[in-house]
Amino acid sequence: MHIPAYAHDAIRAAALPSMPTSRQVGGLDCCLCDKPFGKDLAAIPLGPTPRSGLFGCRPCLTRSVTRARRSRDAARTHDAERARAESAAWMPVRERHLARLDSVRQAAEAVAGLARGTDVEALRVAWLLVSLESAYTWVPDTPEPPASVDRKDSEMKDEAFRLDLAMIAAREAVAERLAYHLLNEAQPEEPEMCEEFECPEDCSGRHDSTHIDCGPDSVFEDLAHHGITVEQPEPESLAPRLAALLGRTEAEEKHSPLPDIEEQAPVVLAHHGIDADDTAVLVSAAAVGLVADAWREGPLDVIHAADDGPSDGEIFAQSIDLYRRARAALVGAKEDGPEVLLAFVAVASNVDLPWAGGSRFAMRTVSASTAEFVQHVDDRVRFTAEVMREQGWRAGVLHRAASAVFKAPAHFGMPGWPGVVASAMERLALLDRSDAPGALADLAAVEVSLLEAPDRLGADALDWISHHALLGWRAP
Repeated sequence: MHIPAYAHDAIRAAALPSMPTSRQVGGLDCCLCDKPFGKDLAAIPLGPTPRSGLFGCRPCLTRSVTRARRSRDAARTHDAERARAESAAWMPVRERHLARLDSVRQAAEAVAGLARGTDVEALRVAWLLVSLESAYTWVPDTPEPPASVDRKDSEMKDEAFRLDLAMIAAREAVAERLAYHLLNEAQPEEPEMCEEFECPEDCSGRHDSTHIDCGPDSVFEDLAHHGITVEQPEPESLAPRLAALLGRTEAEEKHSPLPDIEEQAPVVLAHHGIDADDTAVLVSAAAVGLVADAWREGPLDVIHAADDGPSDGEIFAQSIDLYRRARAALVGAKEDGPEVLLAFVAVASNVDLPWAGGSRFAMRTVSASTAEFVQHVDDRVRFTAEVMREQGWRAGVLHRAASAVFKAPAHFGMPGWPGVVASAMERLALLDRSDAPGALADLAAVEVSLLEAPDRLGADALDWISHHALLGWRAP
């Protein structure tokens, strides 16, 4: 007779006598009903071996197996009902906890966004962080699910991890905003710089900083003033990307990056109609070259080609705005050193900054990666800064001006720009402008804007002009 394992265990646990008789142990009597085995009542072993232990008869074992099966089925039904009840009670607890994590995470992302912008005042940003930290503190501990519920559910752990990342990002954004707020509040007013920076008429004369690079060693010196000594790391050689731009090996680092620039560049510039001794013209061309080399060239082409990338007109308008900023930074670098160029980097590589010409485009909105673009801008501008440190301000300006005559000879800011505009106006007057933006209706005003500030026409108008190739320029 086959006895199922669940029934066998139940019989041994509940039905066998605690003090069996010698006849039961000897296999003469049934250990369940105590009747003697014989011709009509066979002995069925219950273990521990087929030849030793206790024995039962078929009728008793049949009844015991039936009772064990009914008990097992009842237990299963009870367990299933209990599991359903526990699951029904657990799911609302789980959903409430996930909703709390999600809400606080969204709040953290919103605080980080406001901190990175400029619309909310610094004090209000500080209070936002305090209230966010309070909400984060009040997030309850992760609830434990009942034993009957699958414990492999990783969603709560994942959501908690996402919340922690969002909190880190919010704290970093607020800390940076408040640090620069304090620094900028302490900045003295310098109205004499407004002309160089082309500030609006209502400028207070105080020019706030948004990015400061103190170098790798400044923090150790600053801590020393507070009586804290930290061992400085060994100085490293030039970064590989920048060394590649310089076109030199580590063994050549002590040599000037552009040893012949002051002899060769003036000849090249003169060939293209630029007098290298005319500082104003030279700086203007260098600003065009800096924008072309650091911003326009390279990774921006990939971003422009993306489905959600900027239009030709948006790139054109932004390049005009960056030209002004590059020119102001180059002028400032002559007196205050090449570190001033970092002000241009802060704007040119800012992925959150809305672009010029009334565009709503910002680098952060594009699906393509912007990391390489940001690094490219930083590397190229730092290269110019290093040339200025090693060979002087004029060498850095000559280098970027030479780039401009090859890469952007017909761009705004170059000596040939008025001729480009004159030719474009002649062609524009002959075109059907029925589908053109309204900014192109008054040709006289269009000509003035193109000569003085093309981005005033707006990105849409510049896009229309670019598609008709009126200025000999169109983003590839």
